[in-house]
Amino acid sequence: MSTTFKQFALKPFINEALAELNFTTPTPVQEKLIPVIERGKDVIGQSATGSGKTHAFLLPIFDQLDLDRQVVQAVITTPSRELAYQIYENAKQLAEHSQQPIHIANYVGGTDKKRQVDKLENEQPQIIIGTPGRILDLINTQALDLHTANRLVVDEADMTLDLGFLDQVDKIAASFGDELQMMVFSATIPQKLEPFLKKYMNQPVTEEIPVASVISPTVDNLLISTKGQDKNDLIYQLLTIGEPYLVLIFANTRSRVQEIHDYLLGQGLKVGMIQGGMKPRERKRVMKQVQRLEFQFVVATDLAARGIDIDGVSDVINDDIPEDLDYFIHRVGRTGRNGMPGTAITLYQPGEEQRVSELEQMGIQFKPKAIRNHEIVDSYDRNRRKTHRNRAKKLDPTMIGMVKKNKRKVKPGYKRRIKNAIKRNDDMNRRIEQRNEARKQRKQKKQSSQRYR
Repeated sequence: MSTTFKQFALKPFINEALAELNFTTPTPVQEKLIPVIERGKDVIGQSATGSGKTHAFLLPIFDQLDLDRQVVQAVITTPSRELAYQIYENAKQLAEHSQQPIHIANYVGGTDKKRQVDKLENEQPQIIIGTPGRILDLINTQALDLHTANRLVVDEADMTLDLGFLDQVDKIAASFGDELQMMVFSATIPQKLEPFLKKYMNQPVTEEIPVASVISPTVDNLLISTKGQDKNDLIYQLLTIGEPYLVLIFANTRSRVQEIHDYLLGQGLKVGMIQGGMKPRERKRVMKQVQRLEFQFVVATDLAARGIDIDGVSDVINDDIPEDLDYFIHRVGRTGRNGMPGTAITLYQPGEEQRVSELEQMGIQFKPKAIRNHEIVDSYDRNRRKTHRNRAKKLDPTMIGMVKKNKRKVKPGYKRRIKNAIKRNDDMNRRIEQRNEARKQRKQKKQSSQRYR
């Protein structure tokens, strides 16, 4: 018999909120960790985007919230404003079903600090969600009082570490009272994170949800080689093939996101953009527009990959392969949610084949595709040339350099010239071997004649 949320015996208003979302069966991370969190244990949930970890910590927090105490009881930190907004929206949806008001505050950088301080003088929130810098700032100005709180969630801990926010989270944790239940959620647990975990966590229960289970089997991963083509035009073609519902286009840098956005606008498409260089108010406005499905196409950096949570994302396009391959999981995890079909298209250059192979080793199964006559069609398996590559490895360094140089130039007839050069190289090696063999035979004959003199 499969587990349902009713088996957790949550408060009635929480079950009503879950019913509104059509949530009936908990995900693996929810099934394993909600009962553990309810028992007050420290937990480490190693799971990636799309695993349902947000509700894995929100549900027990709301279930055990003392609604009669208007003091801070739980703090949730996130490394990005977008993710903080997303968790805040999820928390508000739960709170709306409670008959007693639940005070939730969202504190992120770039917002009106003075207004937040003024509100805190009159009333402390029961649940705090925000970025480490702003939360710590409010603590240091003595506007925010955490000595009453007993639950701290550190979401996306690996990203928190990478962006240099862990020291701030450390100081936030030190502001709690004697009782502290810590919940850490992360796609990976880097070694540099372990001293922090040991400092605050008491025999934590660790649950690891394998990455392979996070990518929905309903997602088709398509692989398209750019082969020197204009990537902006390729992306435009992909967006105008068929009738996609909502497409997220991810790029590695802010400048590249801006370039794609401007190009698509110039082609007459209505396109949204989310990247770290935008002003906080503008980013928040665009995020709300995305949530309201005002854009059919959105270009974003990886920072936004952990902040967009929309069930209706039909397609994800990777303009390039991310430097950190874990981000690929976060990108692709934006589509194929709740068993819905999705398509992830990854553009790659021939020089990135090693990184494609690394993704395949992580369990990603690609289907080679190409665009012909404004259609996505089957293409050849890039591994079909392995035998040719192995042959090339036997060439001397000069020949290998010539092959690479000519491939880069991509001028007419370069394949014929390379083929002829390889043939000349083989003929020369064969003549050298023949001469060496003749010398060897003459030497042996000479030595033999000398022995019988």
